[in-house]
Amino acid sequence: MNLCPCGSTLTYGECCAPLHSGQRAETPEALMRSRYTAFMQGLEEYLLATWHPDTRPSRLNLSDSPDWTGLQVLASDARGDHGTVHFRAIHRLPDGFGYLEEVSDFLREQGRWYYVSGTPKEGRLNPGRNDRCPCGSGRKFKACCLP
Repeated sequence: MNLCPCGSTLTYGECCAPLHSGQRAETPEALMRSRYTAFMQGLEEYLLATWHPDTRPSRLNLSDSPDWTGLQVLASDARGDHGTVHFRAIHRLPDGFGYLEEVSDFLREQGRWYYVSGTPKEGRLNPGRNDRCPCGSGRKFKACCLP
């Protein structure tokens, strides 16, 4: 069973695949998770379609995207037609792991959620020897990717 890359406990077919095929996200968190998976899979059209028209770029080029390895949703909230999701996305670096952390803003229009904006911050991830490995293996860092 292949779990969805977004970190939910569902399979891709139960989680993000229906959204990638046109189903509407029920919450800002569901949309954000599907967008993370779309970044992993290079689904530029989906990312543009779920980006609010007022802030959407004219094009995306994901050829230089990091090698994403995991997603942590730190907080999620929706009130009426506005929502926020605070997340941390983990990626590989040549000599370890880094992260992109953001509090993203979402807006619902005509029943559909859209990503509006967020202010990302990036940094280097420094897992402890006994922490779960950021590569997504589920093993301890010391037994997996510790340099």
